[in-house]
Amino acid sequence: MSGLLTALRLAACALAFAVLIGPHWLSLSFGRGRVAAHAPALFHRVFLWMFGVRVTQSGTPPAPGEPALVLSNHISWLDIAALGSLRPLSFVAKSEIAGWPLIGTLARLQRTVFIDRARRSHTASVNATVGNRLAAGDLIVLFAEGTTGDGNRILPFRSSLVGAARAAIQAEGARLDRIRLQPLAITYPRRNGLPLDRNERPEVAWYGDMELAPHLALFVRGGPIDVHVVWGAPISFEAGTDRKVATALAEAQVRAAMRRAVTGRPVPLAPCGERREPAGPTADLGAAGLPAV
Repeated sequence: MSGLLTALRLAACALAFAVLIGPHWLSLSFGRGRVAAHAPALFHRVFLWMFGVRVTQSGTPPAPGEPALVLSNHISWLDIAALGSLRPLSFVAKSEIAGWPLIGTLARLQRTVFIDRARRSHTASVNATVGNRLAAGDLIVLFAEGTTGDGNRILPFRSSLVGAARAAIQAEGARLDRIRLQPLAITYPRRNGLPLDRNERPEVAWYGDMELAPHLALFVRGGPIDVHVVWGAPISFEAGTDRKVATALAEAQVRAAMRRAVTGRPVPLAPCGERREPAGPTADLGAAGLPAV
């Protein structure tokens, strides 16, 4: 992509932002409305279209308006735009992002919940905030690995913030007896129409100590990218559910979806070492939870 074409596309994105920011800010200031909910998704779609990123999805997403805590893997900064383009939702992100130029502003406009990972005590506060948002009907995305990976493997999911599901059930005025935990796998199967192999996927990923600016330049030069989002079978989280068991079940689903994307072969799902096929479209742990993993 030439420098002039890149500049024109960035200018178009800036124009879209300028058109949307005023109504969006007012909508946020005077209570959530349709503009506040849908403006970020529209902006993400403009950005993805301008830079040749095609997002497809499969599986069982939450119904419109259904609250859910999404547990996802994390590969790149591009995950934000890809997921944000699908429907109104918000993210949980590390507190450092709030201070990043432009990106921090965009994150706040999407009603991101920031967590200071250096303060253990902050986890309880974030769980309460996310719980109240879930109780109000929001869809919240948690990158459960706690960092980004190289696109070839899944890192262990962390369960501490999954406590927000219990907080939602216990929130004042909440009328929920369960919360939907939604496993979600993000994969990058193709670039320029050609399948990516395991040596090429890390070129799309942004992880480790990579600098953001050079990675953005590589993204612009590299050509069109396909992103595929897999919504797994929802997990029913109740007041007595063991959050570690629920997190392990979500991780197993995301891991299986990633393996299918990487190898092209179906992978039996047996997160608890007992059964390989889910009993139905919803995995219900019940109050007692599943056997420890």
